[in-house]
Amino acid sequence: MPEYGRAVQKMVDHAVTIEDRAERQRCANTIIAVMGNMYPQLRDVAEFKHKLWDHLAIMADFKLDIDYPYELVAPETLHPIPEHLPYPKGGIRYRHYGRCIQEMMSKACAMPDGEERDELLRLIAAQMKKEYVLWNKEGVEDCKIIEDIREYSDGQINPSEDQLKLGVYRAPVQQLKFNGKNQKKKNRKKY
Repeated sequence: MPEYGRAVQKMVDHAVTIEDRAERQRCANTIIAVMGNMYPQLRDVAEFKHKLWDHLAIMADFKLDIDYPYELVAPETLHPIPEHLPYPKGGIRYRHYGRCIQEMMSKACAMPDGEERDELLRLIAAQMKKEYVLWNKEGVEDCKIIEDIREYSDGQINPSEDQLKLGVYRAPVQQLKFNGKNQKKKNRKKY
């Protein structure tokens, strides 16, 4: 543990090699005293001694055979293996729209007809058009978005162009950074 330094680590390594159990216990108590002296401001904290004994066991790689005054932390809990993330199964119908559009369309299909569903469809269609433009820089016709909505909903939703009122979207233009140093070098005259 870097917070205690190389000298303390050497003392711990030496304590592991001591044959006599009583001598090893005395050495461990001395190491704990040295470690406690390194952080005198924490001496009054209730769990500080327990933490020091845990650190001693960790530094000795749990090979130090002594009588610990506290119950030690288990080696398995030091570096727990994270749980496996369940990745979503099933394909995305149109990759350029993504999974969120697909899920929003399934929610829109489950909603009853009305103003709320129409507003959701307008928002979904606007997002679909934005994402399609990012994928295909040349643009997209509104009829293509309406056709994709029909396919996503398996024919349950059949909007018209007047109902959706999609705006005009352009792909964002990437600007080149101007580097004044390179420009000055090009304009220099060589004599």
